Amino acid sequence: MSDLAQLLQQYRQRVEQQLDRLVTTEQALEPRLQQTMRHGLLNGGKRLRPALVYLSHKLCSGEGPHILTDRAAVAIECVHSYSLVHDDLPAMDDDDLRRGQPTCHIAFDEASAILAGDALQCLAFEHLSEPCEGVSAALQLRMLNVLARASGERGMVAGQAFDLSHVDKPLALEQLQAMHAHKTGALITAAVELGALSACAPGEDKLELLRRYGDLIGLAFQIQDDLLDIEGDTATLGKPQGSDLAQNKPTYPALLGLEGARERLHQLHEEAVTILRGFGPDANDLIALTDYIVNRDH
Repeated sequence: MSDLAQLLQQYRQRVEQQLDRLVTTEQALEPRLQQTMRHGLLNGGKRLRPALVYLSHKLCSGEGPHILTDRAAVAIECVHSYSLVHDDLPAMDDDDLRRGQPTCHIAFDEASAILAGDALQCLAFEHLSEPCEGVSAALQLRMLNVLARASGERGMVAGQAFDLSHVDKPLALEQLQAMHAHKTGALITAAVELGALSACAPGEDKLELLRRYGDLIGLAFQIQDDLLDIEGDTATLGKPQGSDLAQNKPTYPALLGLEGARERLHQLHEEAVTILRGFGPDANDLIALTDYIVNRDH
């Protein structure tokens, strides 16, 4: 197993242990809610956003994660998982398969999936705002603001709304990029920023560079997703291959062609890595994760 694979496994296990403890049916008023939440959370995700939190913290602090880093990793994964639960609903993308398993509304029912997504979103902010000994309330408030801005009507939700309203409609490249900068990129950039902020004093210049890195890798992530929707297979992807094509959704390959999309992916990758190289050897793990994101097969 490569060093990166070991590191990702370590971070994945770390965040999943916390999620497992956090969402439990013990003393639940209606256990079906927690069961649905767990189905959306603990179903084999890659946990790339928590990994970005942890590696960004490591880059800025030179140390291992602490409680605030863990809180941020859990919160970002709760928001991401809630968005997937809602994305899969019949009124949205209407998908039956997620991470190789039935989606929440198929495994349970539509109302349970909606409520589970609502609860996961609330849980993210509840967990991140829980008082931490030795951590200033002002820092936690800033981190809450970062997550809220990236998740809502100026971030992910805005991108989702734009996406749904432009199915079967032609988009200019600038519109497509803006859509994905909100829908996918905002939460990825937030993961990088939250990890850096959890290091307590990263400096505004460093934060701005890391935000730019997050923006670049967020778009690269989406282009690779678009390519995999065409070139991947359902068994490897864990979700229906060709779903974007079937729904006539605007994608980078549709606008740029396959080779054009690959070239744009390469450009974004190179620019992101160039930013990280400016941080010296401390950025090697984050560079390795960046390479993985643009070369992954699912």
